[in-house]
Amino acid sequence: MARSTTTFVCQSCGATYGRWQGKCESCGAWNTIAEETVATTGVGGAPAKGGKTRGRAFALAGLDGVNDQAPRTETQVGELDRVFGGGLVKGSVILIGGDPGIGKSTLLIQASARLARMGHRVVYISGEEAVGQVRLRAERLGLTASPVELAAETNVEDIVATLSEGVTPRLVVIDSIQTMWTDSVESAPGTVSQVRSAAQVLIRYAKKSGAAVILVGHVTKDGQIAGPRVVEHMVDAVMSFEGEGGHHFRILRAVKNRFGPTDEIGVFEMTGKGLREVPNPSELFLAGRDLGAPGTAVFAGMEGTRPVLVEIQALVAPSTLGTPRRAVVGWDPARLSMVLAVLDAHCGVRLGGYDVYLNVAGGLRIAEPAADLAVAAALVSSLSGAVLPADAVYFGEVSLSGAVRPVAQAAARLKEAKKLGFTKAVVPEIARGEMSEAGLSVQAVTGLSTLVADIAASGVGRDRPKAAAGA
Repeated sequence: MARSTTTFVCQSCGATYGRWQGKCESCGAWNTIAEETVATTGVGGAPAKGGKTRGRAFALAGLDGVNDQAPRTETQVGELDRVFGGGLVKGSVILIGGDPGIGKSTLLIQASARLARMGHRVVYISGEEAVGQVRLRAERLGLTASPVELAAETNVEDIVATLSEGVTPRLVVIDSIQTMWTDSVESAPGTVSQVRSAAQVLIRYAKKSGAAVILVGHVTKDGQIAGPRVVEHMVDAVMSFEGEGGHHFRILRAVKNRFGPTDEIGVFEMTGKGLREVPNPSELFLAGRDLGAPGTAVFAGMEGTRPVLVEIQALVAPSTLGTPRRAVVGWDPARLSMVLAVLDAHCGVRLGGYDVYLNVAGGLRIAEPAADLAVAAALVSSLSGAVLPADAVYFGEVSLSGAVRPVAQAAARLKEAKKLGFTKAVVPEIARGEMSEAGLSVQAVTGLSTLVADIAASGVGRDRPKAAAGA
């Protein structure tokens, strides 16, 4: 007989304790430790025996074996396949997280329907909705004719037994992993022990059968996937489905991917008929841009292998506070503080008495340091009142010495800018050769002070502060 033991588990990080306490010493969270009863079982759900047990020998394989299976299966959703790395890998387990109502279930039911229409067996298991509710969504999306197999079940042992009958599914969607439970754990569904054990059973099934399994995960108020971090280490890929409530587009971003890149993004637009792929996100992010306002600059960035042009908006306003505000949306606040310090120390731009607001238009989040030059140009433009050229793009990394450093994949950035009608680019000096090949007008800068002086000179005569003109 399997014995049951009582432990206290942090619902945030999964750390275990012998008694209850208010604060988790592992992650520092308060009031997240809950009592759980766990059955002491062996591997695979077999009861554990006292003392040491003798293991079972297994066969080993070499690297020169022949694999007759197709390495990937395309879902026919181009943006989804891009983030996956070219398609679904057989036997892979993917965890997708996102805010409630962001469109996770809509995206997966659309991908399941396309894959099923190609003749593959696809099973959609919902633990949160009844079969009738899933059918209503499929009817609204016009997918009722697709041969997707549906079920509303939460017991993972029953799910695995059902999936093992007949042809092995090409894709299994579990919506969501927080609702699943297993007989080997006596705690309630959604707890750390249940989530971890249920995920382990499903992962073991995927590796043994070769079916690709997608797990839908809830997110916390901090934007992190709920449940223990060990689940993210157990799966092959972790995807984040992002989007702002005031925007129609959604972004699928790879956080971890064992079979593909982790810097690719897929862009979708939410419509009345579901999610629509956006093959050229630059046009979406630049739509509705105000060409005559100071404080805006177009940044030519890279998201994986895809160039993306996005508008950087900056507002510099006099502050009445002892400590001016620094508000950032879509960029690293620490990076903004560094750019402000370089402008102050090396360019004579005094922003200590001004509130600074920075926004990446469209809700996109930028992580690469190549946006430094565009951010600096937008800040100086807002402060001096000078309107930057509407047909110019900016990219370059700013060092602490004020020098503008080169960035990778400059040619791809410039090619995308020319395709969208831009004729000028402000880039690091080393990128001049690639600029001539792209057919754009060149303004190569070696230091940030040169760019500041040019922008400030174009804003002379305006009724704005002259702090950007230099000390």
